[in-house]
Amino acid sequence: MTTPRDHGGGLDAAIARFGGKRADWLDLSTGINPVPYPVPALPAADWADLPDSAARQRLEDSARAFWRIPDAAAVLATPGASAPIAQLPRLRPPGQVAIPGPTYNEHGAAFRAAGWTLADDAADALVAVHPNNPDGLTWTPVEANAPFCIIDESFCDTMPDESLIALTTRPGTIVLKSFGKFWGLAGLRLGFAIGDPAIIADLRDAIGPWPVSGPALRIGAEALSDPQWADETNARLTADAARLDALMTKQGTEVIGGTSLFRLYRVADAQAAQDHLAQHKIWSRVFPYADDWLRLGLPAPDRWDQIEGAF
Repeated sequence: MTTPRDHGGGLDAAIARFGGKRADWLDLSTGINPVPYPVPALPAADWADLPDSAARQRLEDSARAFWRIPDAAAVLATPGASAPIAQLPRLRPPGQVAIPGPTYNEHGAAFRAAGWTLADDAADALVAVHPNNPDGLTWTPVEANAPFCIIDESFCDTMPDESLIALTTRPGTIVLKSFGKFWGLAGLRLGFAIGDPAIIADLRDAIGPWPVSGPALRIGAEALSDPQWADETNARLTADAARLDALMTKQGTEVIGGTSLFRLYRVADAQAAQDHLAQHKIWSRVFPYADDWLRLGLPAPDRWDQIEGAF
């Protein structure tokens, strides 16, 4: 049996340990926008019918326009970013892959499961999480380069001008996008793989037909056709991230990284800090490899009193 990997979430376990009802809790352990894109009314056919190719094409065309994807790159809508993360290492012969970290651990798990060897300086493949989770570090086009290169931009919609989407014209390069983070609809399970047409064709075959639900096709297409919402959201997230930093630095913590969807702090004792916040029904993220790192997402606009009252 595979040992569960360390992730955010796990609110059920927090409730079992510290009590309360789910509605009492403020889950800041993930980097999900707390003000999601407003879901439109959905026709019954979106639920009842198999998704058709026209709806899929409409979504992928919306993605191409929103992210300014080069014409030479292929686009594939996927069931979240997790599906291509799991499948992509299986589409090329195993070799050595560099996954600089600490970073999102599903990449390393997927490459190991496909027979690859992780190495610090690998010539065969590279995974560049841009911006990185959990510290927010970014990559340059020169750095993000390998014969098989996966650029994970799950959090890059918070910094659209930094996107490396132009690199998708390079052979062997794939950029991943996650719809759940910035648009705040993680339960929709929608993502995108963008890049080398040959790899995207193999990924399409590996994932199989109808990978994205009818509701996700419609909601995703509408959201990606709404740049005003995206601009207003980025302004709010930037202001809220600064507000959270100001609150935390007053407690003597040090800001060491993050994005406008999550902030990373250095504290004296991360486990003690997590337990303290949990007493106030606030769930945070700690890391097994850094006992002084505490990561917090952003509260919804009507929940700031809860975190401000914890100090």
